[in-house]
Amino acid sequence: MHDTLHLRRCRTLYLEPRQQTSFDLRALVSGGTGMTLRSVWTALAPHLPAPVELNESQVLLLGRLDPERWEPRPAGEDDSDLRYLLAHGLVQAQGADRDALAEREAQLRQVPWWGPAAMLHWQGRWQGQDSVKALESAGLHTAAGLRAHLGPPPPALAPHAGEPRRLPRQPEEAFDRSLRERSTCRNFDTAQPLPLAELSRLLQRTLAETGRQVVEEDAVFLKKNVPSAGGLHPTEAYLLVQHVEGLQAGLYHYDPASHGVSALPSDARSMAELAALFTAGQHWFADAPVLIVLAPRFARTYWKYRHHPKAYRAVILDVGHISQLLLTCATEQGLGAFVTAAINEQDIEQVLGMDPMQLSPLAVCGVGWRAQQMSTSEFDPGGQVWTPVLTAEPPTG
Repeated sequence: MHDTLHLRRCRTLYLEPRQQTSFDLRALVSGGTGMTLRSVWTALAPHLPAPVELNESQVLLLGRLDPERWEPRPAGEDDSDLRYLLAHGLVQAQGADRDALAEREAQLRQVPWWGPAAMLHWQGRWQGQDSVKALESAGLHTAAGLRAHLGPPPPALAPHAGEPRRLPRQPEEAFDRSLRERSTCRNFDTAQPLPLAELSRLLQRTLAETGRQVVEEDAVFLKKNVPSAGGLHPTEAYLLVQHVEGLQAGLYHYDPASHGVSALPSDARSMAELAALFTAGQHWFADAPVLIVLAPRFARTYWKYRHHPKAYRAVILDVGHISQLLLTCATEQGLGAFVTAAINEQDIEQVLGMDPMQLSPLAVCGVGWRAQQMSTSEFDPGGQVWTPVLTAEPPTG
């Protein structure tokens, strides 16, 4: 390989030592267990589809390459190691045609992620998971099952020194009663459509623009009914509509400026199939007349908080603010609602055409009329939603 080649390694890269176990018949015959352990290095990077196994000389070569500047190839390095790193997207050559991995890494550089957050986001996304089956097979789908398998949880109340000073209880008002009536809905009425006016009111209260500040034509800041880090409001909302009066079943993108929705293309699967896929098999959530996918545009927040160790946390808080207001408003409207982070992010990204390091779902909410009967247990110990009856304990998934 030509010595004048200029190289650069990928920007976000983590090396992890792993142990691989394999069966060795010779070790068994010689009186051992038959199992051998092999230590290997693996490279993890958010532009790679899977970890890449490395040898020690490849690890050392990566350590000698700069992630930002193009520099001549280090002298004395093995050509085969360099070819391996180039082929697996860990190293790039200046002026070379970009393959898919190089293109992905170049796109990732455009968004100023903090490296650990990029890895956390990339590695934590699900694809094709059925969380309900996984919990049921492990016996972890009820609180009693969790207690039996995992032992007692940490105390519900944190210990404190001394007797706390009691604060005066205030008379209950209508807003207080509404707050107590909020309970995660696991029983939706699949026969009764959600009126378009109710969906519109909910989106207007939680996601619509309520004002804006224009610094320049290309620097606009929106006001909404929820707080957002830096006033940047990066979170987009995508609707999976199953049963809404006056709105055809399908996928939509919500526009907070016009308070409107735009239809999106979908594949051959039904909305019911996609709802089950999006919510990782949680059929009690997939029954909701409409699902709301909350997906931040990371570049919007990272424009201000560049490579910042708190930026990803701020984005997660933004989604939490939206979901909390959405559930509160739904309760006030007499609707059932939920929020879940147990979602198949990779499948949602593929269906909606998202680049996961640019735009990615962090949570899915759902809303609709609550069913008349409770077939799936809900956590309502105060009997605010359901008349107190003897039921199976609520699931934990």
